[in-house]
Amino acid sequence: MTDLQGGQPGKFGTFGGVFTPCTLTILGVIMFLRFGQVVGQAGIFDAILIVLAAKTITTLTTLSLSSIATNTRVKGGGAYYLISRSLGVEFGGAIGVLFFSAQAISVAMYVIGFTEAFSVTFPKLAPYFTEVATFVNLLTFICVYIGAGWTIRVQYFILAILVAALASFYAGAIQDFNPEYLHANMTPRFSDGESLFTMFALFFPAVTGIMAGTNMSGDLANPSRSIPRGTLLAIAVTAVVYLSQAFLLGCARPAEELVNNNMVIRDIAVWPLAITAGVFAATLSSALGSMMGAPRILQAFARDQIFSSLEFFGAGSGETNEPRRATVLTFIVAQVCILLGDLNAIAPIITMFFMITYGLLNLATFYEAITKNPSYRPTFRYSHWVTSLLGTLGCVGVMFLINWVWATVSIAFIGGLHWYIRSKEIESRWGDLQSGVMFERARKALLRLELEAYHPKNWRPVIMALSGTGWTRPHIPILGYWLTSGHGILTLAHVVCGDIEDHAERRERYEKTLRNFIAREELDAFPVVTCNEMLSDGIESLIQCHGIGGIRPNTVLMGWPREEKAESFGANIRVIARMNRSILAARFTSHRDNTTDSDESTALDEHWSVPQGTIDVWWRGMANGALMLLLAHLLHKNPGWRNNTIRMMRVVDSVETKPEVERHMSELGAASRITFLPNVVVTDRPAHEVIPKESADAAIVLLGFQTPEEGHEMELYQRMESIAGNLPRVLFIDSAGGMALES
Repeated sequence: MTDLQGGQPGKFGTFGGVFTPCTLTILGVIMFLRFGQVVGQAGIFDAILIVLAAKTITTLTTLSLSSIATNTRVKGGGAYYLISRSLGVEFGGAIGVLFFSAQAISVAMYVIGFTEAFSVTFPKLAPYFTEVATFVNLLTFICVYIGAGWTIRVQYFILAILVAALASFYAGAIQDFNPEYLHANMTPRFSDGESLFTMFALFFPAVTGIMAGTNMSGDLANPSRSIPRGTLLAIAVTAVVYLSQAFLLGCARPAEELVNNNMVIRDIAVWPLAITAGVFAATLSSALGSMMGAPRILQAFARDQIFSSLEFFGAGSGETNEPRRATVLTFIVAQVCILLGDLNAIAPIITMFFMITYGLLNLATFYEAITKNPSYRPTFRYSHWVTSLLGTLGCVGVMFLINWVWATVSIAFIGGLHWYIRSKEIESRWGDLQSGVMFERARKALLRLELEAYHPKNWRPVIMALSGTGWTRPHIPILGYWLTSGHGILTLAHVVCGDIEDHAERRERYEKTLRNFIAREELDAFPVVTCNEMLSDGIESLIQCHGIGGIRPNTVLMGWPREEKAESFGANIRVIARMNRSILAARFTSHRDNTTDSDESTALDEHWSVPQGTIDVWWRGMANGALMLLLAHLLHKNPGWRNNTIRMMRVVDSVETKPEVERHMSELGAASRITFLPNVVVTDRPAHEVIPKESADAAIVLLGFQTPEEGHEMELYQRMESIAGNLPRVLFIDSAGGMALES
């Protein structure tokens, strides 16, 4: 009883918990009733190739399975547990639904297979087909409901019958050995419409029982030890059986009999009754294996609370935590399928579900390996990302080889489940490798970006917005989001001024506040907070230290100050300009007019509202104009701003120069591939009179400026205030270059 219990009460070891269910599921109905047809059609040599190819795919999958199983503490749920903990809640949830359904319906298929063989053996009971199938399903349910221990003991008895049936076949095949049959059956003799691929498709479902032991993961004393050893041993033993059968069948009977006689193995056997008992044992053991596996998958799935309606089935019973509620549901599903009758129409999709599970298991191991996550430390050493990738491709290839229509339907089905779970935004309570995959992609991309020579064509806005805590100046992060959405990177920065020792412990709380603001407003942005004695020092440290490699801020977005802070503002932007960063200063009068007592959500809604009017770019040359026009274009790309036409505004002092300027602006539009309306204003009036009048109905106005030298801060402030006048939304821009409109 040591192996049965694995040294722990109610727990199973390698032989009873993994090897036995895997072997009994693999050596099933196809071996007894269809393998002769495979050998007769394909010939001995090609039949051996078919077996080896199928075993190669299942072996690769088992290597992946063993790798993941020895990298984590395996609990109940088998393949569902392993895939969900690697590929995440979306794939895990999809596999949970899919794999449970396949296992539950498989119970009905095996019960019907048993009943068909039973009816042939006892013709008088053939009219009572549904009653016999119901009785067998009920008997299977009772065995599993009592507990896995009782079921394992039943499977030992079935294994003994299977061994006796194989012994009977081998004895008869050796006696009937005929060299002429051997020579004639070496080459294929395919019937019309048959080929090597159709024979492979016929045989492959026979080897898909490798998960039978994994489904018992929660009942194993040492899953990380038993799953690799038991599954690989089952594959090796059943490979010997199938390979020897392929040779002996071809030596014992002519091809015609192998193809046309589904019970040819019984006719070859010394004791035909043993083969009949073997067919019964094979179908019944497969039904028991599925009846044991399906509830455990559902129980583990329900406990993860992906779907609240299934939580009822997560409860366990007794000291061994038997999933009896889930077992009852499995019995009901199987019984409904039995009452519906013929399941041949849905059999292909069940096979596809198994293949998708195996493929995703290989994919999970592949991703675990290539992400080089430090947590990936499997004790099983015989798996590599190459073997996992080959296993994935093999599973997908077999699916389309068997039936490309059902393969497409199955992939679409799991894709739909994945989308549905993702749309519900369910958060897993366990770690998966999604972040590891993204980290590895980002790492490689950053290293590659670091090696690439910079070209103005690839300029993107990487904006650091000095936004405070977010809601204090909501127009800043919202404008930054519009300018970078889908094209650049936005960072919301906050400088905590004062003594560092007093504020250092508050930095994390400020960053959390920013992160909550980003999540609530659904911004694509990153938060960053620094503590410095002075604002200028904080800005300088952020510009120097924030970012990595080629992803560093190239633009700083800030608010336009009130008059009393004009001098400090000038000092701050000099720091930014000295570090060769572009400066954007947003002067929104609506922000100035809002009182601190206004409702926060109402204020945010107002700032998200896109105003009517044009996007006016006041052009004075390429120095600032290139960035101004590009930012106007990026703003216009946002869905809410697409009805706001870009206007290129320019002032000339004589009518004679207007045609030449308009032509130049048209050429600029063609070269930059940016659509705008040229608007040349002929006047000799000063800018502070022209701009507020001509852009009075604009949604936003973009104006260039130059960072002032020390001592000229107030002069700059008053000049730009005069030019902006009473315009409600103005964005002042000082470009550091780095982009080219013609690129």
